[in-house]
Amino acid sequence: MSAPGFGRVLTEHMVTASWTSGRQWHDLGLSPYRPLPMDPAMAALHYGQTIFEGLKAYRQHDGSVGIFRPDAHAHRFARSAHRLMMPELPTPLFLRALEELIRADRAWVPDRPNHSLYLRPLLYAREAVLALRPAREYQFLLIAFVAEGFFNNDLSPVSVWVSTEYSRAARGGTGDVKIPGNYAGAFAAQAEATAHGCHQVVWLDSAERRWVEEMGGMNLFFVHGRGSQARVTTPPLTGTLLPGVTRDALLTLLADEGIPVAETPLTVDDWRELAARGEITEVFACGSAAGVTPVGTVRSADAEWTISGGRPGPITRRAAHLLTSAQRGTLPDPHGWVHQVS
Repeated sequence: MSAPGFGRVLTEHMVTASWTSGRQWHDLGLSPYRPLPMDPAMAALHYGQTIFEGLKAYRQHDGSVGIFRPDAHAHRFARSAHRLMMPELPTPLFLRALEELIRADRAWVPDRPNHSLYLRPLLYAREAVLALRPAREYQFLLIAFVAEGFFNNDLSPVSVWVSTEYSRAARGGTGDVKIPGNYAGAFAAQAEATAHGCHQVVWLDSAERRWVEEMGGMNLFFVHGRGSQARVTTPPLTGTLLPGVTRDALLTLLADEGIPVAETPLTVDDWRELAARGEITEVFACGSAAGVTPVGTVRSADAEWTISGGRPGPITRRAAHLLTSAQRGTLPDPHGWVHQVS
């Protein structure tokens, strides 16, 4: 528990529910964490009808437990299901599953800074069928694990590799939903980034290989200017980027602070040139798992440049503080983002 890493320290219980074409959703239940029976012909194994989400519960400043923006995650979970021709889990059922698991494993919610309880909902096609069609039986599963920061706990900047050989998603594809294939398909690019001494990969658009899209499984933000003149941009949602819940939260939180924000496309060449001229002063990524992560060094096949002297800048630090405060309830919650679990 003192150093849980990510995805290794699983809690004692899980929640399951079933969907069949005749009964719809049924048999929501809490049980001890256990292996699952699996038919070798299960459709999810062969045709990839699987979706998942990732969200967190935090120990609040008063000792209570709150889930950060579960409604938004429920809606994205339903969008992913719709895209893969799977049954959509109703939001009330999604929320009840989260509540049941946290009530059972409440003691696992850590109170240490930068630690949280990561919740992993999953939906997969359970029917044993090799016909090339949407399945008629599905299984919902919810598990949880104790997590610390995905990269670090002290806002240490990461280095990134701009991939021109691989692309993450294309228009009309599944880049804007949360499915395992998006992540498995990224492993080769991530290995390439690691081989070049980088922590993460930056994805460009698949058509022109010019437009910056996202970083690994995280959304990117760019700070232009300094001080009172600073403004923040992030690539627009084109159907190839995942609409991050944390991305949306930061756009709102920064705007609430009076910092201008905009969804603006940016080419990798402009990123390099604007950074060289001192016009892009900070870059950070964000996601449910990673929180706010500064970018310090950018490498590509033909260039390398440094952002903010390789240190997190003031807007990045402010964004991290605002996000953490919202998640842990140390700020007022005007947007109703924290779902308290009684």
